[in-house]
Amino acid sequence: MEDNRKSLKIKEDKIGVIRVADDVVSIIAGLAATEVEGVGSMAGNITNEIVAKTGIKNLSKGVHVDVMDGIVTVDLNLNIKYGYAIPEVSKNVQERVGSAIETMTGLEVGTINVRIASVDMNGNK
Repeated sequence: MEDNRKSLKIKEDKIGVIRVADDVVSIIAGLAATEVEGVGSMAGNITNEIVAKTGIKNLSKGVHVDVMDGIVTVDLNLNIKYGYAIPEVSKNVQERVGSAIETMTGLEVGTINVRIASVDMNGNK
């Protein structure tokens, strides 16, 4: 069951060890962020944009997750819909992402950094 992806140990007891691939935490963060009203989409680098245009869906696009000493740091790059308040949407994203990661993985979330990369003019209120 060995895998080349980096994984995080979330639980260990007499029954065994539970590990989660770091990509899974990124996907959870990305999905949670896009559920927030006002978020148009996740922003990514040029490679992610090309992959998206070819029809391959990358659910962790625009998300970077780092874990140090069992505490998760998340960096999100978002495109916000035009007409929404950036501070309010960003706060809602931080709350939703933190809650989703903690609920689904049991990992402690320390910092969630939000970067607004663009304004989505097609996503008007």
